[in-house]
Amino acid sequence: MVGYLPAWSALLIPVIVVLFVLLNSFRILREYERGVVFMLGRLWKVKGPGLILIIPFIQQMVRVDLRTRVLDVEPQDVISRDNVSVRVSAVVYYRVIDPEKAIVQVELFNEATSQLAQTTLRSVLGHHDLDEMLSERTKLNADIQKILDEQTYAWGVKVANVEIKHIDINESMIRAIAKQAEAERIRRAKVIDAEGEFQAAQRLADAGAIFAERPEAMQLRYLSALQNIAGERTSTIVLPLPMNLLDKLKG
Repeated sequence: MVGYLPAWSALLIPVIVVLFVLLNSFRILREYERGVVFMLGRLWKVKGPGLILIIPFIQQMVRVDLRTRVLDVEPQDVISRDNVSVRVSAVVYYRVIDPEKAIVQVELFNEATSQLAQTTLRSVLGHHDLDEMLSERTKLNADIQKILDEQTYAWGVKVANVEIKHIDINESMIRAIAKQAEAERIRRAKVIDAEGEFQAAQRLADAGAIFAERPEAMQLRYLSALQNIAGERTSTIVLPLPMNLLDKLKG
């Protein structure tokens, strides 16, 4: 008879439905993954890792990767406190520590962290001079990391580290910095020379005071000078006249 179906075919559709439900009920989460499960739109629990069961059409699961992520912060135009325009790029290392907050509290935590890193980079560096940007990167990295970590905590994100990669300066500013460094080196050299002259003059003054108080010290110095002169190869020897002898002649 046309349209006749075997008896077992009536069970085919339910079997297919059951297989479909079973295939869509199981999820396998790796060691570094967690599943945020919603039941009828409401947050239920966080599952994983391993094999977990999801009720199709009633429960939905969102996978969250707990591994550390690397975020390249695009070069940002920054004006330093001393009105120097530079372009600064950085890299941020962060990871999810609370999958529930990362899904519920913010729409896209990756994009949110990226935008926050850009604005924080400009804000922090804008409060420092160019010299501080170039010489105090470790301190600036720590300041940026602390601010980001405080902001992203509510999203279940932990900022582990921030590193400033490049600080690009235009050519005219590079030449100005080179001239400033050269002037600073010259200034330091002059200060060192002046300090040396001052110390030498101080020592001579101290020696003169000692000779004035102790005539025998002057005699020893006189004999030492004669010994040095005698040791030199010269045809003419000038003997200095002791000062005390002149005093006696005047008397």
